[in-house]
Amino acid sequence: MQLALAAKYIGASIATLGLGGAAIGIALVFVALINGTSRNPSLRATLFPQAILGFALAEACQLSVTNLYQNKD
Repeated sequence: MQLALAAKYIGASIATLGLGGAAIGIALVFVALINGTSRNPSLRATLFPQAILGFALAEACQLSVTNLYQNKD
């Protein structure tokens, strides 16, 4: 009984690590947007949709990790 509980806690910690990686990925996407816009403001209209796409892909990875380690009970 306690072994199953320990396994659930280990699974939850692995899922948390995946969520942290997705958060770092999202932050890097917007850091790149800010850097690109500050270097060349005229490219903002081109860079912003690409940043939103990068955000969506990082968020999709986060959701897949969350669904992978979701409790199936």
